[in-house]
Amino acid sequence: MAVTDSIGDYLTRIRNAQSAGHKIVEIPASNLKKRITEILYDQGFILKYKFEDEGGKGTQGVIKIALKYDPLSKKPVIRELGRISRPGLRQYAKADELTRVIDGLGVAIVSTSRGVMTDKQARTQNLGGELVCYVY
Repeated sequence: MAVTDSIGDYLTRIRNAQSAGHKIVEIPASNLKKRITEILYDQGFILKYKFEDEGGKGTQGVIKIALKYDPLSKKPVIRELGRISRPGLRQYAKADELTRVIDGLGVAIVSTSRGVMTDKQARTQNLGGELVCYVY
């Protein structure tokens, strides 16, 4: 089955793996998904990740993500993971219009002309772009 919203599928796979209590989730790779994974790791939302390239020509490979859980309560570190811009309705914002997710405790991921970055990085570089998703 063809996936029309690959970022929505990426977020849903992480959400479903967390609700089922899985430690590792495998997701088909793309450059945008790889960058989002790196941001999630840098912000401390996931434990670690690994990009595995499959041998075939023209294939992107797989992203393996080790999910992070609280050691005491065993609850996932990612409380909420949501899509903002979607294929049917793209959402864009200027640098001064980027809203803070839960007063700066969460992160919005923005696709700018200089690459994919967090809302905080985009604000400091005075860049706007497409609001991809939010995490807290």
